Amino acid sequence: MHLTRLLSLSLLAGPFALAHDPITTPLTWSKEISRLLQHRCLGCHQPGGKAPFSLMTYDEARPWAVAIREEVSNRTMPPWNAVKGFGSFRGEMALTREEILTITDWVNGGAPEGDPKLAASVLPHLYHPEQAPIGAVESAAGPFTHPVRLLGLRITAMPTGADARLYLQQPDGARLPLLWIHHFNPAAPRVYLLAAPLAVPAGARIVIAQPVVQRARILALSERISAAPKAPSGPSPSRGPARSPIGE
Repeated sequence: MHLTRLLSLSLLAGPFALAHDPITTPLTWSKEISRLLQHRCLGCHQPGGKAPFSLMTYDEARPWAVAIREEVSNRTMPPWNAVKGFGSFRGEMALTREEILTITDWVNGGAPEGDPKLAASVLPHLYHPEQAPIGAVESAAGPFTHPVRLLGLRITAMPTGADARLYLQQPDGARLPLLWIHHFNPAAPRVYLLAAPLAVPAGARIVIAQPVVQRARILALSERISAAPKAPSGPSPSRGPARSPIGE
């Protein structure tokens, strides 16, 4: 989670870095930043969460402002290995470009608090990483010997810091982007559930495109697609002669 770097930045530039900065932004903690962090960060950054410190209040967050700006700009926080926009996932943690710009503009503009009465006050549930759905089958990434419904992917092994782009390669060679791992962090979630399951035909497979990542192991989370029932064979039961709707 790059915690050492985060702590170092905060100790060097923390409580006093913004103490005398002029306020040059209309963005405030109370109106914009508290809600953004509530949506993206407080699942971990609250008492009892996975993070080592809380960001629930302005007084708690302001000493970390410079460090937060650096971490979100580098996309090392929140800890989400997947590049946004390359595939779509349930419980996605990656910040949008607009969210990153909102945080950086707020910090660069002096990190003002605004009206405390307007701050977000609803505490989200503690964050828990996605798990494989009940009934999902974990298997090698193909080729699939029968049609399946692809639910997601699990990364079981990958070198720290590695980059990898994963595609679903169809039997005809066409490729559909699934997952782009950027600077793999083993502490980040490793199960990526697709926002919408994919129907995968027999013969398709999941491939890792360039750069080739050695010692990477990917498992597919899927469920088998049942064959459609066959239409009954033989003549249909007789229902008697058809009758004309117009007089006889």
